[in-house]
Amino acid sequence: MDFRTGETISEKISVAGRLYLRWGDELKRDPEISARLEELSAGIKASSELSLRSGVSRVCQICEEEEGGSCCGAGIENRYSPELLLINLLFGVTLPESGNFSKSCRFLGEGGCILKAREILCINYLCSKLQKTIPPEMLLQLQEANGAEMDLLFVLHERIKGFIRQKAK
Repeated sequence: MDFRTGETISEKISVAGRLYLRWGDELKRDPEISARLEELSAGIKASSELSLRSGVSRVCQICEEEEGGSCCGAGIENRYSPELLLINLLFGVTLPESGNFSKSCRFLGEGGCILKAREILCINYLCSKLQKTIPPEMLLQLQEANGAEMDLLFVLHERIKGFIRQKAK
């Protein structure tokens, strides 16, 4: 089975799907990966709750719907690796065959991002409008939660890559 990384997002989704079919069950049973998935899920929940409380989610929604588009523009999806997409499959996310909006990221749905595990840029980026809108103490809390989520994601991502390399030998 060929697991090379594709150039387009469709190819990356296809690679992620093949990886999931081949090793998804083993990945879920691996104690370290299973524990990291749970930790990442908790980290994602914490940062998502802060995004809601701080108003980030609402400001982004207004920007997308009323001001001509958010940071989730077309092409952002190309930053995703097959392994990061695989993490989403491990979380039970269904990866779309096409996007909902022609000028937006393929993973932008009606209610925001459909992915659970997002690319670092998608987690960390706060536009100048948000930086001015969010109270400084809330901004600090949000950045700390986002940092923790990114750290957890990195560790899991690297563990999965190592697992696949070892199994593919």
